Amino acid sequence: MKLIRTIRLDPSDTFVFDNAAEPGEWAVSGAFRFWNEAPAELTGKARAAFRSGFLGVASFGWSTLVQIVEATESDRAQVVEALVRQLVKFCGAPDLDAARAAAAEEVEFAGSLCEHPVDTLIAVHRSCDGSEIREAFRTLTPRSGPKPLRAFSFLEVEGEDDAPAETVDLIGMVGERK
Repeated sequence: MKLIRTIRLDPSDTFVFDNAAEPGEWAVSGAFRFWNEAPAELTGKARAAFRSGFLGVASFGWSTLVQIVEATESDRAQVVEALVRQLVKFCGAPDLDAARAAAAEEVEFAGSLCEHPVDTLIAVHRSCDGSEIREAFRTLTPRSGPKPLRAFSFLEVEGEDDAPAETVDLIGMVGERK
């Protein structure tokens, strides 16, 4: 079984997002965090999280990239239970059973992204089409098989054609942090 963990290749997540996930956290897509938001009205760091963030389960913080890793059934169960606690604490889940069902579904979806080899990185681009949130995923794989990942050591990109062009004002985001 494979699941996804957050990864940080550089410190940019710490100023792009209000709450950056710690490297190595189990992760899910996190689109559900925007269920009661108007994506078109999001600005700054909230907009960055909507457009390109994976949700770290432990911190409920955001990560630009996740890495496919091997996982056990015990790992999966722990991720579900950790997400249950977060759904109750931060999202107002009506009860543990409802939170557990939602968490299991989120973790299953995260697992469905793992059809690629271990160590593949995944990026997300979210957009809003009317009242529907759409997610497009891109994969980045090491040039010559699995090895320690470093920034700018990737060659193959899948799914790039589907993602719309976008610019990010990093200097403006740094100003928001102050």
